[in-house]
Amino acid sequence: MAENSITCEIVESIAVLSENEKGYTKEINLVSWNGADPKYDIRNWHPGRERCGKGITLSEEEAHALMDALKEVFGDDE
Repeated sequence: MAENSITCEIVESIAVLSENEKGYTKEINLVSWNGADPKYDIRNWHPGRERCGKGITLSEEEAHALMDALKEVFGDDE
């Protein structure tokens, strides 16, 4: 019987958004899940990135839409 394992490869580390007292980090990265095209990914990572928590993946178009929405909320500092 085939094992149902999920694989991920962090193609590009973009930013650490926060870190808690136990060393877990919330990060945004460009990640390839199961060999698929990379997507923008926001989730918590265990120290050393051995494991990760639930998160959200965004296509490039979705990431742009999120950025536009956040600019409306917080203003555009450019």
